[in-house]
Amino acid sequence: MASALETLDPNDSLTVAAVARKLGVAPSTLRTWDRRYGLGPSQHRVGTHRRYSATDLIRLTAMVRLVVAGVAPKDAASKAIKLNVQGNKEAIEKICRVPENQADLVTLLHRSALKFDQLKIEKLIRKSIEEVGVEATWLEVLSPLLNEVGDEWVRTGNGIEVEHFLSEILKKILSENLGKIDKPKNSRPVLLACVENELHSLPLTALAAVLAEARIECIFLGARTPQTAINQVVIKSAPPAIFLWAQSSENADHAYVKELPTIRPAPKVLLGGPGWKSTKGKLSSQAVLIEGLAEAREQILQALAL
Repeated sequence: MASALETLDPNDSLTVAAVARKLGVAPSTLRTWDRRYGLGPSQHRVGTHRRYSATDLIRLTAMVRLVVAGVAPKDAASKAIKLNVQGNKEAIEKICRVPENQADLVTLLHRSALKFDQLKIEKLIRKSIEEVGVEATWLEVLSPLLNEVGDEWVRTGNGIEVEHFLSEILKKILSENLGKIDKPKNSRPVLLACVENELHSLPLTALAAVLAEARIECIFLGARTPQTAINQVVIKSAPPAIFLWAQSSENADHAYVKELPTIRPAPKVLLGGPGWKSTKGKLSSQAVLIEGLAEAREQILQALAL
């Protein structure tokens, strides 16, 4: 995501959908931030379409960056609203900036993967996480890296071994802090699981790592979680939020949601992954379809009232 200061003329304005695309969040998230925190169009008039100004976009960009960094949404919104956009340009640019060398880093990691240089890969990824956090590293470095490796495999028919090699390294790094939160912010853990028969658990591991970084405790069940296992965890732990991942549409069975046990208070059920998108018309009224990692994190924080 490029800096808002660089991509929007001060005299321009943007729709909710356009701002959502620029920030990588769902339009519903923007509406929630407007309703809950007052972080909406500053010059909106009743009866007119919502249009965001350059100042609004900068503040929203700051909001996203602060949330990614681990700041609670309420506190992030407070800081974003208080930004002196005209008099604090340097601070705003720092918050809104994208790491300049991310493309170079992706290339370097890819070359290291081709050489199976695990030590170098781990060193580079850990440095990125230390500097910008787990979520930014996943979105800006690791996802593009995996896409590049996958594209090469599709294009040439070679490189499946590189993808497996990288995936195992990423699982190792992302899983290191799971279950090690000293003082979690939530009294009841969030439940994360892949639906039955779903093998692709790496994005779910990334979400678990992002939550761990924010001191949110999770019960992480990983790939190919049977319905009975999820139901037992729900009954025994009463999670405030349940996140179900489906990479493939073949595994995105909405009966999975309908068969969850009824508990009080009812948990927020979140569905993530491209598999669910292809079955959107069958979405249960008790579930929310998530567009990406940032929205997943935001929805979970909302469920925890953080």
